[in-house]
Amino acid sequence: MTVIEGLIRKENDGTISFGNYSLQEKTKISDFEHDGDIYKVKSYKKITKLEKNGMFVYESVPGTTVLSLKSSDKGVSFHVEGEEDAQITLELEAEKEYKIFIDNTNVGKMKTNLGGKLMLSVELGPNEPADIKVVKL
Repeated sequence: MTVIEGLIRKENDGTISFGNYSLQEKTKISDFEHDGDIYKVKSYKKITKLEKNGMFVYESVPGTTVLSLKSSDKGVSFHVEGEEDAQITLELEAEKEYKIFIDNTNVGKMKTNLGGKLMLSVELGPNEPADIKVVKL
């Protein structure tokens, strides 16, 4: 079980990690600076949410821990852990098609909605993390 003490941290490879699904009460950190951007994270057992410069980036229900989140104009990748299966919502480019990989398995293509939201379900559990990669086509 991995949790992020302090809710968010910078990694040596330039990515960020955030979330703590073991918390019983909602906890948040605002004004976390990384590479010129300001992040806000809220996390606990029921939900984990990340914002960047006031804009939605990530949400999971129930809460999760995200390790090594990397985002670019070509997509997003991260490692996710939680106590049970999670519904994850990502903010990407509006009305674009993306290929989804979970643990290096292509699980299909999805198109974002008008707001750029993409939702996916991930099977998680104790000692059952997942690697997620979302690639713009």
